[in-house]
Amino acid sequence: MTSNQRVVVIGGGLAGLRLAARLTGAAAVTVLGEEPHAPYNRVLLAEVLAGRYAPEVTALPTPGPALRRGVRAVRIDRTDRTVLCDDGTVAEYDTLVLATGSNAVLPPLRGLFEPEGRDLPDGVHAFRTMDDCLALSAAVRPGVRAVVIGGGLLGVSAARALAARGAVVVLAQQGERLMERQLDADASALLATHLTDLGVEIHTECRVRGLITTGSPAAPLLGLRAEPGRRRGGDTGRVVKGVELADGYRLEADLVVLACGVRPRTGLAKSAGLDVRAGIVVDDHLRTSDPRIHAIGDCAEHAGQVYGLAGAALEQADALAAVLTGTPARYTGTRALTRLTLGGAENGSLDLAAFGETTPRPGDDVVRLADATRGTYRKVVVRDDRLVGGVLLGELSTVGALARTWEGDESPHDLFHLLTDDGGH
Repeated sequence: MTSNQRVVVIGGGLAGLRLAARLTGAAAVTVLGEEPHAPYNRVLLAEVLAGRYAPEVTALPTPGPALRRGVRAVRIDRTDRTVLCDDGTVAEYDTLVLATGSNAVLPPLRGLFEPEGRDLPDGVHAFRTMDDCLALSAAVRPGVRAVVIGGGLLGVSAARALAARGAVVVLAQQGERLMERQLDADASALLATHLTDLGVEIHTECRVRGLITTGSPAAPLLGLRAEPGRRRGGDTGRVVKGVELADGYRLEADLVVLACGVRPRTGLAKSAGLDVRAGIVVDDHLRTSDPRIHAIGDCAEHAGQVYGLAGAALEQADALAAVLTGTPARYTGTRALTRLTLGGAENGSLDLAAFGETTPRPGDDVVRLADATRGTYRKVVVRDDRLVGGVLLGELSTVGALARTWEGDESPHDLFHLLTDDGGH
């Protein structure tokens, strides 16, 4: 690759900007960023919602004039090697990189949309972008009733942040436990206790069937708390009043947060005729089915895996930068570690980390250390003398040593030492 090679990156998030930074001076890079905001770290949005960080604290380093903000790519012409943008401009490329990220999943709730409409009722918010975060932050106030739909990483973060702002929060999780993709049953129970202590009311195996809005058939709205909720008003449009559960129970709500996961953004790739399954299919060089087009980050599917994690996005961007600059490199997958801090010291924080396979198979060895007084829990899973996964809550001083052992496929010679407070020293 030479400095006059044209690289167009569609997506101004973590993956796209990391790649642009790595290619500085090696190619003529253009980044098309759909959002008008300065680039930001999505991982920190819950901290913004909780009021602990100002939005500008989430800012990512930008590639300067290479970034075009507020520009959406609408069509890829693979024959002419051009990208048509919504402002009528055309970006020509020698190499195209799709870093289009993912969208929030909007569940099929009755009353979410009007026929032929795509506008959410007033008071209903996704929680994926900075605009989502700012709109939700403006709406929350002490005593407001909020129902969070979804008990994964996103839902737990949103519920915790809303509670920190004084909202009366109900979290509805369709699955059996919170963060079931990352945590085992014991760790999930400790997380639920932490949230409950902060005033979050949790209901697992609880499916929300629909929204109740202004104009919905009259029916009693039942609060899960004795304290009456406040209604939202408005002279025009639909305003959310509550949610209806699958068993017919109705909860009053001023705010409803849709935290039901994310889905890779693959529309551009599909319309361009690229191979798309769950994500945009890429090989070990992050190439799509068109060798001039690559994909990285939340939108990419490698070896059947869509990661949706910041660590994987950064690793893919670094690997692709090496490939494009002629350095021998292959992306062989990411060993993902989920790490989260819920809350600040002023109102009780909880640190958690999970990696690898946290649910053992028959024949696996499991070591657990739990301290109910300190509210800590540590568990590792060992298979064939190799550390294959673990969960830590409340105290993460050993996570570095455990992660290095796991990532290096090393034999854990002294698990007790690795699990105790001095395990990393």
